[in-house]
Amino acid sequence: MQTPASVLAEILRSDPARPRVTFYEDTPGPTRGERIELSGKVLANWVSKAGNALQDEYDLGPGAVVRLTLPPHWRALYWAMAVWSVGAVLELADGPTPDLLICDDPNASAARLNPAPTDVVLVTLGALARAHPGPVPAGAMDEARELATFGDQFTATAEPSPGDLAWITSGAHLDYQSVVPPRDWTTGVRVSLAGGLDRVLESTLAAWAVDGSVVLARTGQDAGGEPRPERLASERVTLDLA
Repeated sequence: MQTPASVLAEILRSDPARPRVTFYEDTPGPTRGERIELSGKVLANWVSKAGNALQDEYDLGPGAVVRLTLPPHWRALYWAMAVWSVGAVLELADGPTPDLLICDDPNASAARLNPAPTDVVLVTLGALARAHPGPVPAGAMDEARELATFGDQFTATAEPSPGDLAWITSGAHLDYQSVVPPRDWTTGVRVSLAGGLDRVLESTLAAWAVDGSVVLARTGQDAGGEPRPERLASERVTLDLA
């Protein structure tokens, strides 16, 4: 049985220096044109810091529910993996008020919840951000300013059972033994991805499970950016799902 934690551990054993996430920001805005690359080691470091924040700051573990409202983005990947590293439930669909909300727009995200969550992590998407550029709600964690203070090594205080709920999307409830989807993909596959966060997370886990990597593009109506054929060639993509 593969789980998010075992998949992350395996890519670290296989080749920690190899890129596992390459992200392109193609949407209009101040971060347009960013290209971010994370090796397995760097990815694991982000997951550890976020996992320590969830466990130490918010006392989250198996059974806790974390709502993630970030766009398909490299930061969403490590927060999702951190939620699973503490054994909590990742929620992408609207539902009851979660134990924690992770968002980049607290007003829009909290407006869909009644009552509004007490605990909020405010994420700034820019790669070089050192603090959120706007108002931070009272009591919220400013991820850009505070996440770096958490440890680089993570040890879960409680492990989820295989049958524990791991992921709630608009179309499915998945337990920990089912959250990594089996795919008949070549070992070391390099997958090009775009689209909704649920699809991106599912395909990313599947790629990592066969020692692969992903090239993720966040697109919009006026995407622009490098022409797709050139990008696919330069990134040596072997499976295009974008």
